[in-house]
Amino acid sequence: MINTPIDAKIVSQKINESTIKEVGKATIREIKRLVDEIESATGEKYIRMEMGIPGLPPNKFGVDAQIEALQKGVAAIYPDIQGIPVLKSEISRFVKNFLNIEVKPEGCLPTVGSMQGSFASFLALSRIYKERNTTLFIDPGFPVHKMQHKVLNLDYETFDVYNYRGDALKVKLESYFSQGHIHSVIYSNPNNPSWICFTEKELQIIGELATKYDIVVMEDLAYFAMDFRKDYSQPGQAPYQPSVANYTDNYILFISSSKAFSYAGERIGMMVISDVLFQRKFENLLNYYVSDGFGYSMVFGTIYPLSSGTSHSAQYGLYGILKAANEGQFNFVVDVKLYGENAKIMKRLFTENGFKIVYDKDENEPIADGFYFTFSYPGMDGAELLNKLVYYGISAISLAITGSERIEGIRACTSLIKKSQFSDLEARLKAFHKHHS
Repeated sequence: MINTPIDAKIVSQKINESTIKEVGKATIREIKRLVDEIESATGEKYIRMEMGIPGLPPNKFGVDAQIEALQKGVAAIYPDIQGIPVLKSEISRFVKNFLNIEVKPEGCLPTVGSMQGSFASFLALSRIYKERNTTLFIDPGFPVHKMQHKVLNLDYETFDVYNYRGDALKVKLESYFSQGHIHSVIYSNPNNPSWICFTEKELQIIGELATKYDIVVMEDLAYFAMDFRKDYSQPGQAPYQPSVANYTDNYILFISSSKAFSYAGERIGMMVISDVLFQRKFENLLNYYVSDGFGYSMVFGTIYPLSSGTSHSAQYGLYGILKAANEGQFNFVVDVKLYGENAKIMKRLFTENGFKIVYDKDENEPIADGFYFTFSYPGMDGAELLNKLVYYGISAISLAITGSERIEGIRACTSLIKKSQFSDLEARLKAFHKHHS
């Protein structure tokens, strides 16, 4: 029997007691629950890398603005479904200041986190064309987006972008778009889980093909401005957060407050719909909504029945954050650079102990250090590796559940790891490497 850092009998017992058939193929929340139970039973603290949870205090500008709003009594009042006017205007300013994109406030919609924005968009976009029934995922990607498709009983197709960077992306996308069944495409940038970032050339390819084939691009900017290789933190000054919005009018952006603003608990995000798409009419929408207008159907036909808008006080919290960022009082990038610093150290500890980084390049440029990184260990697939790592006090998720074809890989999140834990991480990785090299 190998003497693992965490009591193997207790780990095995908790796995057997759970409903998980195989740890390496479990969902994020299933792994979280399992590790919570093992930690409780053993008293040992894991290196927790399975969930993308912010590891920083909530933003003070948001907290102060939300408290002030609560004290004024907004908790007793329904907010407008489309969002409170001051927030919509501030979102419009933020998009101009940090993406250099012009979008009117009417197309700037607060949602119950970006996840509600994606859910509503998947539903609405599946109805714009009678003859098109499929979303295309540029993977790897956020596993819950596929879960949302399954809940809605919507069709999707997917490919792993790893082998289709640069010019190869155009050929690959056109092979799907030209078939005539794709209504929309989704990806994240920076990417969850791989932390790849599309180049301007690749974003131009996506945007121009979306226009050519009349396909809507959903760009998930959950990790806004967190490619720390460039400084995107100065309002109204280049460089700006890269976006497909520079290359097409067929876009919806999802901007999260969870990671960049450390405001995950209030479940408040932003859906930004281009002016052209918001005003556009689709005849097929009349089969589901009272209007053929895309923006109207999104607000009053989709967001309304889903949640009747989002938290009134949280909208004021987000307003406070965006106002401070827009006016240069709050540099939101400075605080979250900690994640990149953690990633640099953690990647070194992994590679020094026999592990390899899976997604390691953006075309020819080394990948950034950020919120996530991916790793593998020679001779094992991701599921097998994760099955073993749980006995060493290390938790993460397999890339297999993200749509990645790199089945040897695992996603690690850097946000919850404290610098005081690096010595434990190093010791556990050394033990693993000793036992398996």
